[in-house]
Amino acid sequence: MLKLMQRLWSEDSGQDIAEYAVMLAVILVLVVGTVRLIGSNANTVFSNVASSIQ
Repeated sequence: MLKLMQRLWSEDSGQDIAEYAVMLAVILVLVVGTVRLIGSNANTVFSNVASSIQ
């Protein structure tokens, strides 16, 4: 296991994998935050529309 970690640390491909993992984590945080924000606002809008129709 230690040799694998050393090889990944010293090779360029290991660094690429780490960079992609960081980018994926940032993108996921942004997507989840946006979905939560839009989801709660959309729910409020639909509730207001439903109340005004009735």
